Amino acid sequence: MADSPFDSKSGLRPPAKSESEAGQPGGKKPLAGDSLFSMLAMNSARAQEAARAKPVSSESKPNGKRPASYGADFLASVVVFLVALPLCMGIAIASGLSPAHGIVTGIIGGIVVGFLGGSPLQVSGPAAGLAVVVLELIKEHGTERLGVIFCLAGIVQVIAGLCRLAPWFRAVPPSVINGMLSGIGVLIFAAQFHVMVDDSPKGSGINNLLSIPAAIWKGLNVPGTGAAETTHHLAAAVGLVTIVILVLWQRFAYGRLKLLPGSLVAILLATIFSATLALPVRYVNIPDNMFASLHITSLLDFQKYLSTEVLLDAVAIAFIATAETLLTCAALDKMHSGPRTNYDRELVAQGVGNTLCGMVGCLPLTGVMVRSGVNVAAGAKSRLSSVLHGFWILIFVVVLPHILELIPTSALAALLVFTGYKMVNFRVIKDMRRYGRSEALIYLATVVLIVCQDLLTGVIAGVVFSVCKLLYIFSHLEIKLRYDPKRNRTHVSLSGAATFLSLPKLADTVDRVKPDSELHIHLEDLEYIDHACLDMLMNWDKQHRASGGTLVMDWGALGTVFRERRKGTRGENREFRAEPVDEKPAADGEANGSA
Repeated sequence: MADSPFDSKSGLRPPAKSESEAGQPGGKKPLAGDSLFSMLAMNSARAQEAARAKPVSSESKPNGKRPASYGADFLASVVVFLVALPLCMGIAIASGLSPAHGIVTGIIGGIVVGFLGGSPLQVSGPAAGLAVVVLELIKEHGTERLGVIFCLAGIVQVIAGLCRLAPWFRAVPPSVINGMLSGIGVLIFAAQFHVMVDDSPKGSGINNLLSIPAAIWKGLNVPGTGAAETTHHLAAAVGLVTIVILVLWQRFAYGRLKLLPGSLVAILLATIFSATLALPVRYVNIPDNMFASLHITSLLDFQKYLSTEVLLDAVAIAFIATAETLLTCAALDKMHSGPRTNYDRELVAQGVGNTLCGMVGCLPLTGVMVRSGVNVAAGAKSRLSSVLHGFWILIFVVVLPHILELIPTSALAALLVFTGYKMVNFRVIKDMRRYGRSEALIYLATVVLIVCQDLLTGVIAGVVFSVCKLLYIFSHLEIKLRYDPKRNRTHVSLSGAATFLSLPKLADTVDRVKPDSELHIHLEDLEYIDHACLDMLMNWDKQHRASGGTLVMDWGALGTVFRERRKGTRGENREFRAEPVDEKPAADGEANGSA
């Protein structure tokens, strides 16, 4: 390539393909638009390959042979199954549906998405982040339209994946993503707190949040009140036992005990606690034919319910599910040394899974960090563990469905209360403040709008706030004007971004300069300058020289920002003068640096 940056002078050349890579089936071809950074990363990776000496996943073996990893995948699948089962039921209840809806979603997420997905170690299933959205959809449309909405959401994901739009779904500011997760955590915490005392949620997120003191009062069983005549306090006791076990297990479990998921231990002990004391609280209700409770979506449903409102709801589900999935993929890639995620393939697989979920009338699915993290920690080596965990859920609910009826509903709600609390990570504010207070404000605004309004409004508002901040950064120019009467010099210091939007402000400033003075423009604090501002300064310089003045600009302060616009390299300082000025260089340096 004639324009390649890898030449004999720079000493950088793309690495030659090895014979094993050239014949590797399914190997990726280098893209024409690969950057210099990616090529350097390839060089670095090759140089460090021998030093790392890390095991490679069987899915990246060129000869297609798998190492003896079936045992590790089998054990990991059992652990993930034990984590996923109570979460599937709890999220379904939190969504306002029966446990069967969450269980079927877990089966589809494991078997179908696990087999097709582009992230081999990711585990998909019903997610707490979508529970609040589904609950709102049920209040708005009822359960009849859910299948249509979820089918359309899956189709949107498939189209986006086939069009290779997955990276664009990741182009959401961290402040908005963290705000979305924290807002969802607040909603889950507030709604499930009422379910934990065998009560029902109070409608909107803000109402659930404000009525938590009333739920606590019911759980205290104060004599002489209406709560003393109910069983709210017994359900609260079961929920409290569940949360205490979760906290203690995470804190004190050691060695091989860490492989046992705390959620499983907590639900198991809470079930034993309730059964031993025969507590009259609400328990999970499983129908004799679990799959009979599902509503199969037909073409008649699409003809009956398809509308603009339903399409917008489907796009919202697709956006939230995709954002959560791809965030999980990115986090999971940091936890293992196996093959990296193919984001477009994963998005297509998620779309296929959600389309199936909509067709059978169960909950939508996403890639879930809790289950995926457990999968990696349990030693999974390939996608086999995810697929097997789906089969274990299917076998369990077919062979032993009524064992699930021993689980108290308050224990599952307590599990989600704990999950919501963990999602509300306000410590991230401290990290974001390092990048400016505006990031923390966008985060808080997103959380507040999600809790007080709804999830989609909060996310859209957060993105809009971030765009407004970006526009402000690229349009804000601070100008300081200082005149030195002894030397007849005017100093103009620019900071921020000098774009055509700030052209009137900049032109007004230089027009106030005396015609016969020497103007020094300081650019060291300038982050960006566009052609419009440069052109204005150059034209103004001609007029200023004609009136007996001079213009001095420090080009070197901006470096590469100006290099392309100047079409070549210049010295450290570029001076535009009408006539030679007999001054010492030190004086010029002092003038250029004083702002």
